[in-house]
Amino acid sequence: MIAVLRRVLTMAVTLLVISALVFAIIKLPPGDFLTNRIMELRSMGEAASVAKAELLIRQYGLDRPVTEQYLIWVGLMPGPAGFSGLLQGDWGWSFEYDRPVSEVVGDALWLTLVVNLAALVFVHLVAIPIAIYSATHRHTAGDAIVTVLGYVGLAVPGFLLALILLFYANIWFGLSIGGLYDASFTGKPWDWPKIKSLVAHLAVPTLVIGLGGTAAMIRRMRANLLDELAKPYTVTARAKGMPPLRALLKYPFRMSLNPFVADIGNLLPHLVSGSVLVSLVLSLPTVGPLLLDALKSQDQFMAGFILMFVALLTLVGMLISDLVLVWLDPRIRMGAR
Repeated sequence: MIAVLRRVLTMAVTLLVISALVFAIIKLPPGDFLTNRIMELRSMGEAASVAKAELLIRQYGLDRPVTEQYLIWVGLMPGPAGFSGLLQGDWGWSFEYDRPVSEVVGDALWLTLVVNLAALVFVHLVAIPIAIYSATHRHTAGDAIVTVLGYVGLAVPGFLLALILLFYANIWFGLSIGGLYDASFTGKPWDWPKIKSLVAHLAVPTLVIGLGGTAAMIRRMRANLLDELAKPYTVTARAKGMPPLRALLKYPFRMSLNPFVADIGNLLPHLVSGSVLVSLVLSLPTVGPLLLDALKSQDQFMAGFILMFVALLTLVGMLISDLVLVWLDPRIRMGAR
């Protein structure tokens, strides 16, 4: 328990450091959304809109030094409205959408989690059985087929597969597979018909996003399992008459899972960042396209929050992977003692 609390404290410090780096990187390009917008409005002679933009600059402390802007954004220093930053639950204002960031990314956040968790489950449910079969049937026709399919999965970009599915689904079935639910449910509250539409539309993005990870996991899992099956303890277990399935699952399979469990912290944000193009092609209402638009328009509060969300996802994934590793591998528990 003490070790977990220590890790949580380390996560908090790490997030603070990441927030400083994120803010510094966002501030690197000259200007920001509001200053660029003010220049455009002045050239068009729209004095009322210029006054509103200047009010927003003062309201969010963007006329202060960069260090003070960062402290106000995080919530470590009072701004014009007092302590109102990330620590207080205020995610800022999206200048491009002219709405609070919480309203813009509200549904997109949990839809991003749903899509990428579905892809994560798909990767493990498909890759692990195939990798076990490939490792235990080495140099057979099935192993060769799995190897070829794995290389194809690694070679085909996700956005290209999304385009192919869009084309043939429309040609063969007259279906539009874009989005995560039917257009008729846009803006409506979540109810059972909308959830069913979400589940029906979830299959294609799960397949597209998870295919590359599945192919990579099959290759790595096969190599790890083959290495474990060749070790003396596995040979000894077979020589003593242990049933083949138990001899496979008791230790070799568990030990071969260690690298993948340790990689959960990197896999979750990788799925989020790697699905931006897929989200654009399939018109998925996730945070990927929002982040791309925010970076292009220099909408700093929107971009900063989404990057912090991905960082938090990484740290939580690493904590989960460490806890699962302790449960999965007795050697780690004994080492801690």
